[in-house]
Amino acid sequence: MIVGLPKEIKDNEYRVGLTPAGVRALHDAGHTVVVEKSAGEGSGFEDSLYQRAGATIIDTADEVWAKADMIVKVKEPIAPEYPRMREGQLLFTYLHLAPDRELTKQLVERKVTGIAYETITDRRGTLPLLTPMSEVAGRMAIQVGAHYLEKMSGGRGILLGGVPGVPAARVVIIGGGVVGTNAAKIAVGMGAHVTIIDNNLDRLRELDDIFLSKISTLASSAYMIHDAISEADLIVGAVLVPGAAGPKLITQKMLKDVPNGAVVVDVAVDQGGCIETTHPTTHSNPTYYVEGVLHYCVANMPGAVPRTSTFALTNATLPYALKLANKGFYEAISTDHGLKEGVNTFGGYCTYEAVASAQGIPFTPLDQLISSSTGAAV
Repeated sequence: MIVGLPKEIKDNEYRVGLTPAGVRALHDAGHTVVVEKSAGEGSGFEDSLYQRAGATIIDTADEVWAKADMIVKVKEPIAPEYPRMREGQLLFTYLHLAPDRELTKQLVERKVTGIAYETITDRRGTLPLLTPMSEVAGRMAIQVGAHYLEKMSGGRGILLGGVPGVPAARVVIIGGGVVGTNAAKIAVGMGAHVTIIDNNLDRLRELDDIFLSKISTLASSAYMIHDAISEADLIVGAVLVPGAAGPKLITQKMLKDVPNGAVVVDVAVDQGGCIETTHPTTHSNPTYYVEGVLHYCVANMPGAVPRTSTFALTNATLPYALKLANKGFYEAISTDHGLKEGVNTFGGYCTYEAVASAQGIPFTPLDQLISSSTGAAV
């Protein structure tokens, strides 16, 4: 198989889909890897490292997309990349299709096989390719929030951990999953007063044990969320519904009671966000205000720490990339149900129900399409 590694072109996105070690693994397995010139420089990987690993360096993204049977990326394609996608091509990357009607339309119309990192599952039912970036984003949320709480950055002028005789900042985290847990680790470590809100009581018990009662936990309800954020200095949105648009748990009306200069970091923004007033921003223009509350809603937060993020991501994605390359698409998904869960578009159809439901478009089960094209169920 020919595997293509284009350079990411989203605003200030410096990650890359494969490390030189990943390229070496694919090359040693007998595959051809074509890498766009300078694709890895943002993560500290010079072209020479990829060449030594067995890759061929190609000058343009157009050539990489044209040659490759499978494209390995980090972020979803954006408008300049749409014309490069072609029928039958495997696209292995984060897609986050639920809030993105145009990308979904392009993938369907161009009959691209879109395999989304964020909906692949493992035997435990967890999301192994979403976890590493959720860990990074959760930890970054507190770093970013602490920065924007500074007066010169537009915040209330509060030190997250306080000092003796002065209260620490109040951090409210909506969601106790991977993002929320990692955010809490950093916030607790910095000395903040931390509250985690979740609708899963068993998870709240686990978090209480993990943090040895150094955090407060609340069962989620509109009343409890409103009450908690009304005294918050930093609010972290960390809610995930796999493959689907996030629920709007904090409304604009609620924000009227949040202190002026408080900070919102909605990590869930790439799936539509869990706060009514959030919309995606970029690293170049990351913040805006609503009701006097500073919003930081960058959809590719881990792109700011590309070297850490690229290593963490490819540690998780490489085994799946190898499986797709070694076995081919049909055999790979027939032997790995969790990988099959990652297929969001195929053959001109939307094959992930949560995406179809979020957009109000037809959903077609992948098994139905595979059996009709191969004559065998998968």
